Amino acid sequence: MGEFKHLVFSGVQPTGNLHLGNYLGAIRKFVALQESHDCIYCVVDLHAITAQLVHDDLPGQIRSITAAFIAAGIDPKQHIVFNQSQVPQHAELAWIFNCVARIGWMNRMTQFKDKAGKDRENASLGLLAYPSLMAADILVYRATHVPVGDDQKQHLELTRDIAMKFNMDFMPKIRAAGLGTDIVVGDEPVHAYFPMVEPMIEGPAPRVMSLKDGTKKMSKSDPSDLSRINLLDDAETISKKIRKAKTDPDALPSEVEGLKGRPEADNLVGIFAALSDRSKADVLKDFGGQQFSVFKPALVDLAVEVLAPVNGEMRRLMGDPGYIDSVLRDGGARAGARAEKTMKEVRDIIGFVQ
Repeated sequence: MGEFKHLVFSGVQPTGNLHLGNYLGAIRKFVALQESHDCIYCVVDLHAITAQLVHDDLPGQIRSITAAFIAAGIDPKQHIVFNQSQVPQHAELAWIFNCVARIGWMNRMTQFKDKAGKDRENASLGLLAYPSLMAADILVYRATHVPVGDDQKQHLELTRDIAMKFNMDFMPKIRAAGLGTDIVVGDEPVHAYFPMVEPMIEGPAPRVMSLKDGTKKMSKSDPSDLSRINLLDDAETISKKIRKAKTDPDALPSEVEGLKGRPEADNLVGIFAALSDRSKADVLKDFGGQQFSVFKPALVDLAVEVLAPVNGEMRRLMGDPGYIDSVLRDGGARAGARAEKTMKEVRDIIGFVQ
């Protein structure tokens, strides 16, 4: 049996302000992974137009995400940081995957149902088909691992379905071209061109919830700015938001089991745990039995300590858009070279004359 070379890919949409959920659930994990993996990190600007075609300042949003990557500690020289639209092979492979994927698969995507709402007939075709583009983003580099939040697991499963169907449909041609790797999927041996991508979901706060409603995910699109901590919030704003965060009247429990049925308490403890690189159980050893009037100031101090350096470096970088653009151009060129190698092989497998 062969093995695909390990490669991490992930992307962040340039829509609205980055917040604590993006940082804890994605960006900080990106930073840690670069110590042990070859990594490609992408600002997925093609995805940004699926639900909203016209943006007031798309270049600024793209640069803001890039600044956050670098400010958090991603090294754009050792790894690759770029924006998706600079590498047209993403869109080319997405079209092929549109022909691999089935309409029924797309109709089952819960995020499409959520974003399209009741007026599904008026949603863009891009919104329906964007899981194909997400699959292409990953597989155009034949990436093996993707750090994702638990809300993206369904899309990663679809990516695996698309990869599997392509591998099975073209297996004789993949073998004839000498481009495949022998793997086992379940009990089935497959001579595969594309890997079966694995999700990487780790840490105590893979899903950070709203500060105003612990049952809803922290979101850029929430109309209340008090529902989230933005990465560009200053210390005073962070303090205000945490102090105003919704809680319940009971003291914090001493055991994790006691957080069940208390979504706001669970969320704040999870945030503290993630910011301090500890478990919820460890946090509750320190704060169990304490009121939120004691816990919240400690959380404010911790959040400011962790986020202030990122905030300051983001502001500095965003004051130098020429540097950010140079990072994206360099990353786009290096990503494009890898993507074109894949596409040349995919075109050969399919039978396109080139």
